[in-house]
Amino acid sequence: MRPLPWLDPARLDFPAGSLAFDEPPGLLAAGGDLRPERLERAYALGIFPWYEEGSPSLWWCPSQRAVIEPGAVRISRSLRKRLRRKDYLVTMDRAFEDVIRACAGPRAGAHGTWITDAMIEAYGTLHVRGSAHSVEVWMDGELAGGLYGVCIGRCFFGESMFTRRSDASKIAFVHLLGQLALWDFPLIDCQMPNAHLDRLGVGTMERDAFLIEIAKLISLPAPQNPWHMSYAWPAGPADGSPTVA
Repeated sequence: MRPLPWLDPARLDFPAGSLAFDEPPGLLAAGGDLRPERLERAYALGIFPWYEEGSPSLWWCPSQRAVIEPGAVRISRSLRKRLRRKDYLVTMDRAFEDVIRACAGPRAGAHGTWITDAMIEAYGTLHVRGSAHSVEVWMDGELAGGLYGVCIGRCFFGESMFTRRSDASKIAFVHLLGQLALWDFPLIDCQMPNAHLDRLGVGTMERDAFLIEIAKLISLPAPQNPWHMSYAWPAGPADGSPTVA
């Protein structure tokens, strides 16, 4: 088995994503740091960090990438009913640190978190630089759910979401996709597939095709900062209304 490449702390270079290991699936390299320039470089190459506290930095580029086009979001009948109640407010970039800290909090059936204090600080710096963004869902004046991710050019790379009230993270996801459709984002990266994302319409793309696609999208102009939510459900994206499951 070939050795795992270690990043030179003095350089921002990464191995090509196609060189990622089959086992563990998608593991590409280790080491380096979380300085903003390295993180922005990684996302532009389709690479993201993911590791636990006490572990060296690990960088990933899986062969099957979880992705979704804004118009492909799947809204169940129960979620559609929840959206119609309009007893919530959705904002962007209003409470980034609160969102990422909530995403780092304990979850049912999970032990620990990969969103370490170093991660929180690093993505907070990206937010100040205008590369990381949050979506917040407010209910009764309190933060009920949300998500955050990184934007390079016209591609949004989703990182994590959380919910404190029923369906709050799904409401954030639907509104994010609606807003990104208004801004002509063709593709949203959701990194690793899972059952929750699958129910929302997230599919997969082969790594080579994904890397070719984002190489085009990152060169396009990004929306101006700070981000503001102008989308309001149920106004659908330009290519049609979201699918009802």
